[in-house]
Amino acid sequence: MGFSDYRTALVTGASSGIGAATVRRLRAEGLEVHALARDVRRLASLSAETGCHACAVDVNDLDALKRLASSAEFDVLVNNAGQSRRGNILDTAPDDVDTLVDVNLQAVLHLTRLIVPGMARRNRGHVVNVSSIAGHYAFGENATTFNSSVAYHATKAGVHSLSQQLRVDLYGTCVRVTEVSPGRVATNIFQNQNAADNPDTRFVGGFETLQSGDIADAIAFAVGSPARMNVATIEVVPTFQVVGELRFASRSEVARLKDMRSGADNA
Repeated sequence: MGFSDYRTALVTGASSGIGAATVRRLRAEGLEVHALARDVRRLASLSAETGCHACAVDVNDLDALKRLASSAEFDVLVNNAGQSRRGNILDTAPDDVDTLVDVNLQAVLHLTRLIVPGMARRNRGHVVNVSSIAGHYAFGENATTFNSSVAYHATKAGVHSLSQQLRVDLYGTCVRVTEVSPGRVATNIFQNQNAADNPDTRFVGGFETLQSGDIADAIAFAVGSPARMNVATIEVVPTFQVVGELRFASRSEVARLKDMRSGADNA
């Protein structure tokens, strides 16, 4: 398996951030890519840039997903679409719970059940689920600074569990399953409510942060790996992020540490 064995890919949440970067990366490898998102304008721009097929679809529109799934034989499915909310279980709004479950988990389950059986029949394919370190770790008091909520953590944990079980269900086939769990990435999941196109500098500007292309490269590594190799889980975090405690070193702290080490080397 690898890029030479795959022809067609579907990427959700494709209008910006990790999704758009993944579309660009897969197109660069020669795949026909169907880019799914709600933002018609951004999809049109991405299509003009990359030659991808723009699919202006809401991932909660099941009928539209059914039509899309039957429109092509997808070799690669990248479940990337997701939303986040802030807060804990004591103040989570009902609508936030519904939205996060619908987008982050239910849509992933539906697309998986619609597309993966065809992969199994053809004995060829790769499913990439973009989850989050929030699906593996509890953040405690840092939850609000990470821009996440208990519902977000729960849905990403669901994607993690789905990825594990999917490998069991596909045992005996050549269909591979990869879960990519990013840490802090400079996307609009850290968006300032007053700046629709810009990541909030409180969460991004002052810290070393991964770029969307870094995650797209991780996805490409997994998809392009040889047939004997299933990259099951990739956890990608900034160098100055300690995951277990969700500790982030700010740029000023990093500079201070570098100065200290430089002074020690020169002593």
